[in-house]
Amino acid sequence: MITMLGAANLLLANPLFTNLDQIFVLLRNWLVGFFPVAIRPAAGVVLGVVAIVCVFPGLFALTTVFERKGLGRIQNRLGPNRVGPFGFFQPIADGIKSLTKEDVVPFRANAVVHFLAPLVLVVTVFMGFAVLPMGRNMVLVDMDSGLLFFFAMGAATELSVFMAGWSSRNKYSMLGAMRAVAQMISYEVVLLLSAVSVVMIAGSLSLPAIVAAQNQYTGSFPHWYIFTPWGLAGFVVFAIAATAESNRSPFDLPEGESELVAGYHTEYSGFKFALFFLGEYLAMFSLSGLGVTLFFGGWLAPFSFLNFVPSWIWFFGKVMFFIFVFIWMRGTLPRLRQDQLMNFAWKFTLPFTLLNLLVTALWRFMGEGWQRWVVCTIILAAAYVIFGRIEMRRQHFGPRKYRYAE
Repeated sequence: MITMLGAANLLLANPLFTNLDQIFVLLRNWLVGFFPVAIRPAAGVVLGVVAIVCVFPGLFALTTVFERKGLGRIQNRLGPNRVGPFGFFQPIADGIKSLTKEDVVPFRANAVVHFLAPLVLVVTVFMGFAVLPMGRNMVLVDMDSGLLFFFAMGAATELSVFMAGWSSRNKYSMLGAMRAVAQMISYEVVLLLSAVSVVMIAGSLSLPAIVAAQNQYTGSFPHWYIFTPWGLAGFVVFAIAATAESNRSPFDLPEGESELVAGYHTEYSGFKFALFFLGEYLAMFSLSGLGVTLFFGGWLAPFSFLNFVPSWIWFFGKVMFFIFVFIWMRGTLPRLRQDQLMNFAWKFTLPFTLLNLLVTALWRFMGEGWQRWVVCTIILAAAYVIFGRIEMRRQHFGPRKYRYAE
């Protein structure tokens, strides 16, 4: 009798499934063959860039429909259902409206910086996709320090946000930009440190190497980092920081329309505003892809007998799963106050992340065995209780009482 794992191995040996897994790599190599030999490396990079620029904005368009329909379902109302079948042509209508809408620039604004801000945001976010392994042999640039490059590109988004707020010559825009920069810098520290634990175990800053380090199975179950105490704690902190970095609810204070009109992009209209909208969703895609790569095995199958499924399907399936979690959170959780957000970053997530680095070191040097599971779990559970239940209450970070003048 052929076992399930044996059947999967037979499927993997089938050239049809191999070609399906590498279909985009084969397509790129076929197209590159039409170019002169001298420029084929450059042509391959250009084709990879074109693929990224086409695929992720397409996912952005679909995600906006799914989000609006999902939020409509959560709030017991209808989502978009007029433009096209089931409303799926709504992104096309929105794009046409953005392209044809008047581009209004304030008279006192710095026109050059005002124009460059959304471009800087979108370009830097797109640069981050260059080092994400989206499938087997599907990474545009395989850098030894790919993770460092990803965070370097992500740091440039704070500059674009500040450029937008400062160049608008609007107090609301400036206040929104300062709040956004404070939030993004605070949680970027946590985001980076949460990834350091993975680097300590994998021993590499290369994202394909991190995926390869998780390519192990016990029976049918994978050895992903999320299935360890330090990996689970690191991912939870990573997910919180990624939500704050992408300005998603409940951390969407930079776009607090109830206090700041629309935040740092108050003075933007037309296609410039659409670029900010696109950049926010692209950042959500890239951070989801990074989280999948660091903690969920990247393009690896969740069970060994499913390895015959093309690797790129697993990567994009995992990314879209996290996108739907983002949408679920937006429809469920209320927005935090600014003081709650900053206290949570510096007085809970940062100390917890630093402790998780020590736990990761213990895990690394205690060797194989059940003892490290017990020790690491007890330390992290005790830290959660101390930081989350005792210390935060002792510091009186709970609900605030408001008093109004009579």
